[in-house]
Amino acid sequence: MAELDILQDLGLILLAATACVLVARLARVPAIVAYILAGLLLGPILGAVEVTDTVHLISEVGIALLLFLVGLELSLEKIRDVGKVAVVAGLGQVVFTAGGGIALCLLLGFDVLQSVFIATALTFSSTVVVVKLLDQKGDLESVYGRIAVGIFLVQDIVVVAALTVLSGLGRTDGTELGEIAMSLALAFGGMGLILLVAAIAARWVLPPTFRWISRSPESLFIWALTWCFLLVLGAELMEVSIEIGAFLAGIALAQLPYHGDLRRRVHPLMNFFIAVFFVSLGIQMEFGDAAGMWLPAVVLSLFVLIGNPFIFMLIITRMKYDEKTAFFTSVTVAQISEFSFILAALGLATGVIGEEVLSLIGVVGLVTIGISAYMILYNGPLYRVVRGLGVLKIFQAAPPEEGGPDEADNGARDHVIVVGMNDMGRRIVELLHEAGVATVAVDTDPEKLDGLPCTTVLGNSEYSSVLDEARLDRAQLLVSALQIEDTNRTLAFTCQQRGIPCALHAFDHSMTDILDELDVAFLLDSREAGLERMVDSLRKGEVLPG
Repeated sequence: MAELDILQDLGLILLAATACVLVARLARVPAIVAYILAGLLLGPILGAVEVTDTVHLISEVGIALLLFLVGLELSLEKIRDVGKVAVVAGLGQVVFTAGGGIALCLLLGFDVLQSVFIATALTFSSTVVVVKLLDQKGDLESVYGRIAVGIFLVQDIVVVAALTVLSGLGRTDGTELGEIAMSLALAFGGMGLILLVAAIAARWVLPPTFRWISRSPESLFIWALTWCFLLVLGAELMEVSIEIGAFLAGIALAQLPYHGDLRRRVHPLMNFFIAVFFVSLGIQMEFGDAAGMWLPAVVLSLFVLIGNPFIFMLIITRMKYDEKTAFFTSVTVAQISEFSFILAALGLATGVIGEEVLSLIGVVGLVTIGISAYMILYNGPLYRVVRGLGVLKIFQAAPPEEGGPDEADNGARDHVIVVGMNDMGRRIVELLHEAGVATVAVDTDPEKLDGLPCTTVLGNSEYSSVLDEARLDRAQLLVSALQIEDTNRTLAFTCQQRGIPCALHAFDHSMTDILDELDVAFLLDSREAGLERMVDSLRKGEVLPG
């Protein structure tokens, strides 16, 4: 019967999560908010589900995978040119939010320990939510997008320190200062050792290992998870928070050329565990506790929504970035993080906070993540309104540069996507490059992408996220040199749905009728035509510009 109860609870959790996400999508509300609302529905409102040990274990795995994915987002190469402003702004915001948050909490009647904990939870911004929204807008590679990702990296370093402190406090039940200091020293020592292992592996062990195994995408995925849980196991053995191990594992892999493909492969698995975690978090929140804290919830939400952007505007404009870049960067960080919920859950488990503080942090998270999502999605109109009101004049920032990095479109446009870097695909890319046609090459093997004179995307073209990264919606043509029938059919169907012409390798004449039904613009037959003649034919057929 216990097994049946577990399955019933999980079924209800997933059903409620799915229903809330579908409704939230209509309003463009982030999934995290929808999951917590689903938990509130199942727990405090209906009383249908309680968090069992099994559900708690599944949510713990979800936390680890979430932080692993967050680490995968933080490639140092992408933020190298904005590292200075990211460090200064990130640390400045941490100091401001922590100090201001503690002062506000003390004024609101919380004790010192609660104030420190709440202020720490308010300090971080949501890497997962913001990166997803920026990617949805196509702004992840923009100047403000790269600055925001750099800020997240700085904040995440602070997160690691906070998680380490909680791990240290969880080692002991004593209250003696010396005992607490020893526990913290052991926790930071363990974290330092795991960090050293991750750094050494990222430099000398992981690159050759992943290069060898990358020829098998399924094995690549399994090895990435193996690496993640090896560091999680190491963190467990060192009595350090497992979240630290997962996060450092992701950071190590983010420096490899495979991190984008790995992120896409881990994401579906992570979604299941994350849904369970955030729904279970909502189940533990109590409306009675939250209702009694409406004033702190309003004050702290406004502090995050207005105070954080204000301090970022001050710092970024002082570093000579123009007004628009500073504003766009500032509104991306006007929310609290998934880390805040994780800290709250750990704080409740270790007895540092009570359920009333957990509920308060949950309400602030719902409000700030929900509102900031709209601020990010509509940052352009919001900027014009705020600028028109004259509010931005107090920062004395340089005006936006017309046609500068903030106005430029950083994604590819009117280009040709070539899928499959076999001999045929590579030659097509070279010929298109010689003809002056902008090209994006896609393949699952990083070695086949080496040396190509164009933009490259590593990943499986059957994933819509890979085609989104290649900017299929802005392409003038997709060419597949693959000899994989199912993949070519999928590509033909995707292109038909998005209204993009495609040219596919018709290596088997039995496919011709099927591909014709999918409105394939051109069929490539390498046995009947040379590559140069194929490119000429694409031009004559007005599939490519002459």
